[in-house]
Amino acid sequence: MSQSQSRSASPAHWQPGQQEREGLWIFTRARDFIDNIANTSPARLALVAFASVILLFTGLLSLPFSSASGEPTPLHQAMFTAVSSVCVTGLTVVSTATHWSFLGQLIILVGIFVGGLGTLTLASLLALMVSKRLGVRGKLIAQEAMNNAGRLGEVGTLLRIVIVTSVVIEGALALALIPRFMLLGEPFLQSVWHGVFYSISSFNNAGFTPHSDGIVPYETDLWILIPLMLGVFLGSLGFPVVMVLQQNGLNWKKWNLHTKLTIQVSFILLLAGTVLWALMEWDNVRTIAHMDLGDKLIHSLFASVMTRSGGFNLVDQNHMESTTMLLTDALMFAGGGSASTAGGIKVTTIAVMFLAIVAEARGDADVKVYGRTIPQGTMRVAISVIVAGATLVSVAAFLLLSISGATLDRVLFETISAFATVGLSTNLSAELPPSGVYVLTALMFAGRVGTVTLAAGLALRQRSQLYHYPEERPIIG
Repeated sequence: MSQSQSRSASPAHWQPGQQEREGLWIFTRARDFIDNIANTSPARLALVAFASVILLFTGLLSLPFSSASGEPTPLHQAMFTAVSSVCVTGLTVVSTATHWSFLGQLIILVGIFVGGLGTLTLASLLALMVSKRLGVRGKLIAQEAMNNAGRLGEVGTLLRIVIVTSVVIEGALALALIPRFMLLGEPFLQSVWHGVFYSISSFNNAGFTPHSDGIVPYETDLWILIPLMLGVFLGSLGFPVVMVLQQNGLNWKKWNLHTKLTIQVSFILLLAGTVLWALMEWDNVRTIAHMDLGDKLIHSLFASVMTRSGGFNLVDQNHMESTTMLLTDALMFAGGGSASTAGGIKVTTIAVMFLAIVAEARGDADVKVYGRTIPQGTMRVAISVIVAGATLVSVAAFLLLSISGATLDRVLFETISAFATVGLSTNLSAELPPSGVYVLTALMFAGRVGTVTLAAGLALRQRSQLYHYPEERPIIG
């Protein structure tokens, strides 16, 4: 009898220890896996970080408590919304205001904030959370994400600055918006919720709105439109630029080249977009023809700001002229600043390619600007980003044309909006079958991490080569 008791008691004492060791072993393997990726492949670490976050939010949004009806949300809708929020896009297949419960909207808002930190920043934070430290390679990755804004030992401080900067700017925008919603008759708690939601959504260039009719009811309310435009514009500049502005103010001579190019090209695109949008829509009776001069100018400026990644809209995109839709396609594809909450191929990419064209036309051997020479490797990265972006958009447009049967202008508009993580829509997303929804889901993910990951990988991965083939120039052009 005692032997039987001994045999029955022995496994009871042994099993918990085994489970504990197994759990520790799993954690150790996970830590070693993240450490290995962080120190060898920034591209893969960024993909792991973003994919993990997206899977988590997909699971949360598919649960019954996330929907207003209390029913589980279909996988393709939950995944599309999770990707759209984490990739700060703003495209929707269901109404944010009516389909999701308060918890569902809160999950979307948290996804926007987390996704707005950026791929390499998230990758660095993932490495810190799992392994409690960043190796030298991991620190180089994080420093690259911040455009080398600081010494290698200050990477942890830089990551904290990114998060604090986001919270401070979003808090200031919320404080500007909350009183206005209260004056418009909303209860205090609802005003706070809407103010916080719009502040996070605007700074992160997400374009999500908690109102069923969006911001169209506020199309002449500058108290709401101006904070939204400021939030989107600041977010589109990027954290490296914001940090340089914090350190040096408006002292142009102390700005680095990245900051100069980003701000200069951003303002050029903003002004050109405003003027061209106004000219094309001035007499369009379906958009702004009936408005007075002031409202027309506000609508034009607002559209120019939002087309480069903001995603908020005051007019129905289907009612715009064909020329305006083409202009919007171009501005969306251009996007905002590098390491920002905006998407697209980035304004510095455009600047580098334009400068290369000018140098070639002048017969200059080097590409020079503001007393600096741009390396050949940077131009190769710029070309790769543009070609990769155009290829992704072309393939996705081809697939959606086959799936949906919609017109080319609507399909192209929706695919560029998804790739550039803008969020402006002709409502094609909501009309697509699940297969089309998955195409746009993959495109949003690729647009947020694809070209950035490619650029980072090309910039950080260099092979030593002990030989050089003879040069031969093919005929170009």
